[in-house]
Amino acid sequence: MYAIIETGGKQYKVKEGDLVKVELLKSQEGSTLEITDVLAVVNGDSSNFGTPRVDGAKVVCSVVRHDKAKKIIVFKYKPKKNYRKKQGHRQPYTLLKVEKIQA
Repeated sequence: MYAIIETGGKQYKVKEGDLVKVELLKSQEGSTLEITDVLAVVNGDSSNFGTPRVDGAKVVCSVVRHDKAKKIIVFKYKPKKNYRKKQGHRQPYTLLKVEKIQA
């Protein structure tokens, strides 16, 4: 059984027991979170697709931790003009553990 959820403007395919990195959420570490933006639920041969959401479906997750992703380097330059700009960026995220899918 898996579900497709939407959070932070992105869609994720999740199964029970999965660890998912999503955009930073305002919730405490160790707390329980219910995601009601479920776009589809697939259980074996039966599937339930929402228009745009599945009514009554939710995914129960627990917040494992808040962290930052690996640093990426943004380097801009213009040739022959001696313009160089180097920036680093670390995107914050929330690590969720999917506990239960209710359809």
